[in-house]
Parts: sequence; C-alpha cells; structure tokens
Amino acid sequence: MTYSALPVAPSLAESLGSTKCEYRQLGNSGLRISVPIFGCAGFGDPSGIRPWVLDEEDAACLLKAAYDRGINTWDTANTYSNGVSETIIGKTLKSYNIPREKVILMTKCFWAVGEDQAVQHALMPVEKSKDYQNMFGLSRAAIFNAVEASLRRLDTPYIDVLQIHRFDPLVPLEETLQALDDLVRSGKVRYIGASSM
Repeated sequence: MTYSALPVAPSLAESLGSTKCEYRQLGNSGLRISVPIFGCAGFGDPSGIRPWVLDEEDAACLLKAAYDRGINTWDTANTYSNGVSETIIGKTLKSYNIPREKVILMTKCFWAVGEDQAVQHALMPVEKSKDYQNMFGLSRAAIFNAVEASLRRLDTPYIDVLQIHRFDPLVPLEETLQALDDLVRSGKVRYIGASSM
C-alpha cells in the first residue's frame, strides 16, 4: 500500500499545508532540521550596547511566525545580548505553548556572558576579572557552567545542538571533547558541533 492510497488525517493535512520549508539531516547525524535555520543573534535588549536588536515582543512574534511555517530549528548563543536571546526563546516556547520536542534549539558556548548588558566579552578583558573565571573558554568547568546557564535561560531540560563558538588553544582538546561527551551522556545535550571555526 502506498501513502497516496490512504486518506490524510485533517491535522496532518493542515500541517502539510502550513509547512513552507524543507527538512534534512544535520551532517552525518540522524537529527532532522529545518532549512532554513532561524538565526536569533538579533534578539535581545535594545537598551544595551546593541540598539539594533529586536526586543522580546518583536522577536517572539517572528519566532512564532517561523514556527507556524515549519521553521523549527532556532540558532542562538549564550553570548548573544548576554543571554537575553536565549531567554527570549525560552519565554516564546512557553507563551505560545510550543511543544519543546517540536523545536530544535541550537546554542553555543565559548564567550563569557556579561553580568550586565554593557559588558561584552569579545570586546573587553573579562579574563582578568575575578567574576569571570571559568565562565569562558572550553575548559570542562567553563563548558559545564555555560550549559547550566543556557538551560536556565532557555527554560528547557536539554539543548538539541551545543556548538563550540571558537577553538580554545589554551585548553587540551581532550578535555573539551570529554566534557562535551559527558554532557551528551548526561542528556543535557543531544548533539555537539562547532561554529565559526
């Protein structure tokens, strides 16, 4: 029997009709993602040092519109607007009652997340501050700290894809890879990747 011989359930027909994107597997993994992926670097707090970012209300509307059209893979990073981008994503899932398992959340770690919007790790010497030790880079401690903070901001028990945002030449590669493997084994992270390498 072929699929065309079966009547399509109304809920599936509605879903198929509203889906405006394609899906494919991510790399060699079995994880299926939307094409395109929705990038969330432009979400945050416009009162901070990046006045061009979209605030929570506007960002949530865009995320919901993307989701309604099938774009269910959302990419962010812990450092985008110092974590505000992740917080917006978590709040959007809750406020629109979007089932967590129907969205692929991708985030990144490497840079420190500033304790206020004026502190940007990529632009400032946070590595010299007592308040930012083990909060950046790819040491085991920094990765675990970053993931725990991202999980809180995203308000989710797991991250679908955790990407390292940069290579860290100061940390043994084995330490970084073991930490990532342990996070996958713990269930807090499902897949790992690399960005901006």
